[in-house]
Amino acid sequence: MATVLLFFLILLLISSSVLAASSPFSNALEILSASGYLSMALTLEITSKRLNLESSAATIFAPLDIAFARVGQLSALDLHYHISPLRLSGDYLSSLPFGTKIPTLLPNHSLTVTTSLGYFDGKLSINGISIEESALVDFGSLIIFGMGEFFSSSLEISPNLTPAPSPSPVTSLGDTSQNEPSGMDDDYLGQASHLLMSRGYSIMGTFLDVQLFGIKNKTRLTIFAPVDQAMEEYAKNASDYSSIFRHHVVPGLFPRQDLEGFNDGTSLPTFFRGFMINLTRSGDVLVLNGVPLIFPDMYRSDWLVIHGLNQLLMPPIKEELVGESFSELDGGEDKPDVLDFDEYVYGSP
Repeated sequence: MATVLLFFLILLLISSSVLAASSPFSNALEILSASGYLSMALTLEITSKRLNLESSAATIFAPLDIAFARVGQLSALDLHYHISPLRLSGDYLSSLPFGTKIPTLLPNHSLTVTTSLGYFDGKLSINGISIEESALVDFGSLIIFGMGEFFSSSLEISPNLTPAPSPSPVTSLGDTSQNEPSGMDDDYLGQASHLLMSRGYSIMGTFLDVQLFGIKNKTRLTIFAPVDQAMEEYAKNASDYSSIFRHHVVPGLFPRQDLEGFNDGTSLPTFFRGFMINLTRSGDVLVLNGVPLIFPDMYRSDWLVIHGLNQLLMPPIKEELVGESFSELDGGEDKPDVLDFDEYVYGSP
């Protein structure tokens, strides 16, 4: 206890000089220090340059000072486990289903969403710890959430613990494979579009309505949908949304279970000429052209699967990777790596 008290005395003595600067990052730390998170603020200040926190995207989960008083200072590895190299807003986190993996700076260790499917009656939860839904800090690429305890990197969430579906709007829209309405494909498309728009993917939702209206029966597609913020950043330098849409659409139905079964280096063709999606892994997180698959199986039906992304898919780095090609995924059937979108989706003219 004496050691802990001495540590806090030292923190209090140096806090005024540490937080004196007026940069956005320093302002964020000042907010933390004034809100009961002084220990985490000073820990971040000491490590910010090494972790490049001032110039890169990050979502930080900050334990209260009382947690530091009980447990002691965070080790470097534990600190890495409390930082994700992605910008994750409160609304976005609250929309993620139970069991979703969130990558962290600690290699091969991800956080796990443990919010029950009945989120609207409960609290946002990660690794079994309640997280404040409203961010303490939201400065551009930096978001910081408060919580009362430390994450445990040894926590294991079994898929068998997934809560039973509840009759919430998210459940009925999020997984239509179990209870699909009787109607035309356009009805399914409307559900998928509505779901995307309600979860921060409104631009891709609009493209579903525009690009896939009148789709031919039994056409199977997999869509990797970037969030609106990523699409808006792209629009600052380009306005051809149609081409970027086709970067993210793959012929065939590939739910998460199938994607996770592919070897590292497997490439999937898209409907944009020559653009391939390369599958790799970072620990237990599936990575597509360097972008983590943050929201797998956001929507599933018998002909459409939609996965959520936090960033746009860009061309993969050219490396010699040993893996499966798309032509090998269906038993060696020869398939072209350049497909005509209109012919595949709508049929031959």
